[in-house]
Amino acid sequence: MENDSFWAPYWGAVSLTFDDGRPTQLANAIPLMDEAGLRGTFYLNPSGKNWMKRMEPWVEVGRRGHEIGNHTLSHVCTNNLWGERGGLEDRTLEEIEADIVAAQERLVQVAPQRKDWTFCYPCYNAFVGEGVARRSYVPVVAKRFLAGRGAGEYGFANFPRVVDLACVGSTCCTRMGGFEMIGLVEALAARGLWQVLVFHEIDGSHQTTASWDFKLLLDYLRRRSNEVWCAPVAEVARKIADARGAGAAK
Repeated sequence: MENDSFWAPYWGAVSLTFDDGRPTQLANAIPLMDEAGLRGTFYLNPSGKNWMKRMEPWVEVGRRGHEIGNHTLSHVCTNNLWGERGGLEDRTLEEIEADIVAAQERLVQVAPQRKDWTFCYPCYNAFVGEGVARRSYVPVVAKRFLAGRGAGEYGFANFPRVVDLACVGSTCCTRMGGFEMIGLVEALAARGLWQVLVFHEIDGSHQTTASWDFKLLLDYLRRRSNEVWCAPVAEVARKIADARGAGAAK
């Protein structure tokens, strides 16, 4: 078991994260979170000619204390996911870094108040190239961000004393019921771990979680706020980095 004093006075930590800036997050997730007094992390892709107009609603989201994070400009995933070429297998480290930097240059205009920035690997893929030329781009993220959210195994979470902040494990909550999410958080927080939950749609048509189940989780987290620390990824990562002597924000 992780040292109980790490999160004192809490047992453990949980972060609620959302990918792709989907409309149901603005319409359904954020109002429920604001009502519960909880804040999340929203990973955005500021792409397209009218990117700032599309990002306008997120400016206020950031002002209200939610975290805005980098999810790249192009959201490039593995070829094997889409069934065609042009994905990560066909990219270089220089190309993926340029894409990340371009997204960051736009996102700082969306959330200029943010000091610590975190990153989310699209489709949980953290590589470029294929075969013997396959390379991790985790070092690119580690160089530019306080933390990066990757993938994880179901039923496991992050040990704060040893987790690689550049590739934090997470659990996808698509189609997951409220009682299941509560059970995961309760069991893992009791071990002093950091659970990172991943959402896409809330009451949407694809990769969705029902608002009833999401609200059930939020109600639990509000009731257990003295035992389980619910905070955006950047805040939890900052506490871990400072406790481990990682120094100032990158």
